[in-house]
Amino acid sequence: MGAIIEVPGPGANVARLRKARGWGQDRLAAAAGVSKSQLGKVERGERTLTQGVAASIARVMGLSLEEVLGSAPVSLNAEESLKSLQAAVRRFDLPGDTEASEAELRNALKEMVDLRGAANLAEVLNKLPDLLSGVQAHANSTGTAEAWAMVSQTYSAVYWLAARHRWMILADLAVTKQKIAAQQADSISLAIAARDEAGVHLNHGDFMDGLAVVDRAIVQVESGTTGHERAYALGMLHLRGLTLAGRAKERRTADAHINRAWNLAEEFDHELNRYGIHFGPENTAVHVIATSGDLNRHEDAIATMGDLSGRKGITLPATRISPLHMNIARSHLALGNRDSALEHLEKAWTLAPQLAKVHPTSQELLRVLTSHHKRSNPRLTKLAKLANIQF
Repeated sequence: MGAIIEVPGPGANVARLRKARGWGQDRLAAAAGVSKSQLGKVERGERTLTQGVAASIARVMGLSLEEVLGSAPVSLNAEESLKSLQAAVRRFDLPGDTEASEAELRNALKEMVDLRGAANLAEVLNKLPDLLSGVQAHANSTGTAEAWAMVSQTYSAVYWLAARHRWMILADLAVTKQKIAAQQADSISLAIAARDEAGVHLNHGDFMDGLAVVDRAIVQVESGTTGHERAYALGMLHLRGLTLAGRAKERRTADAHINRAWNLAEEFDHELNRYGIHFGPENTAVHVIATSGDLNRHEDAIATMGDLSGRKGITLPATRISPLHMNIARSHLALGNRDSALEHLEKAWTLAPQLAKVHPTSQELLRVLTSHHKRSNPRLTKLAKLANIQF
């Protein structure tokens, strides 16, 4: 292969945005706290743009993280579903027809959790408008804690979908409604709402604000929840905390959350799943691997992956395992092992192609791998075709 046509991805946006402001590499690198060499490699496709560095670049250029990473476009056949979902969000506290029974709504919510676990973004978007309309009408009609818990759970799915595509206005709205619903539900719904609220700060690059939300929620859980529910709620909040701290390069804070999460995970011999949010030894390992990469502890990430793979089998759904392979690929790439990086990226695409197509880490890995290959590579060509990239 000769010279590579520029492959789109978050890192490819940086030079364009920098030049549009008339900034040189020296100015941007100094302001963002990275070396000029690192910035140049990111712009040329020789190094992946991490979300932590992307957040720093966005901040100093007065941009949103969404503008640097890029948001996923809405396909033509999904536009109506997205408009219907936005309309359902606007009708949060308005009465509506309650055509579905509570049992039917619970079954529909379970199906939504399964679709989310499979990372089937298209079907999640297709089914969310009717589900959200149904659970909101039911909650406004009955006013029970159980009904509002279903509303909170559904908004967690809305947030997840919006965050995956980096539709941040919708994500902001979703967590606001989710929190209101959770306040009328139960303590676990409140903890998950806090986790998702911190996630919005994570997606905006406001890592310290996200940590403040996590710290506040941890205090609330410690004072009002007991037993396995307490361990679950604390555990998934610490997982959010270690992710935020890793992106912020707050090593001591990250390690504190990591240690606490591992200790809590010891109380579970399997993954506990509440409404599609998992906590246990496996998901703790998945999060530790990602944060190890954020902190440039790539050998630690690969060692943790070895321990995880040595278990009898990973039971987590595709929505967790696909990003796991992306993060392991990132660590292999950072250590110069392009073959292993490509192998894990292929696994991420096989497990969850819709998620891999919109995920910034997947996009960056593909961009960098293609820039390094100077000869035809059928495996990369196949991935590029799946990503709709001319390669």
